[in-house]
Amino acid sequence: MSAKKGLEFLKYIAEYIAKSKGYDSVMKKVEITSGGDGKCLAEFTVSEEHLNRGGGLHGGFTATLVDNITTYALMSKDCHPGVSVDLHVSYLKAAKEGDEVIIDATTVKAGKTLAYIECELRHKKNGAIIAKGAQTKFVGF
Repeated sequence: MSAKKGLEFLKYIAEYIAKSKGYDSVMKKVEITSGGDGKCLAEFTVSEEHLNRGGGLHGGFTATLVDNITTYALMSKDCHPGVSVDLHVSYLKAAKEGDEVIIDATTVKAGKTLAYIECELRHKKNGAIIAKGAQTKFVGF
């Protein structure tokens, strides 16, 4: 694995994105813990800013995590970050304020024009799956 596309690269990209003045600043509390060669592992603690009106992890934030963390995994494969052509999330279990969440993303395939990436969000305490997500990206630039 190239050091350029390993953990330090992923941390740099995540920090750069989180410093955005736009929407991506919502990623500021997500920490990249491992990655490289098409994979990215991250975690965060659910805080008030991540909650919906019902007190659970917001579905839109969950979709953002799927989008961003899978893109980081793809970039660690020495692939263009591309543009999303399909993004989907299945919500399986709630997460509440104070819960620690792990996001585990893997590049399934990165071809000449399309890349397929998937991930799971799990409770750190017991591994229960909170959400499963995937996306297809156009990378043929």
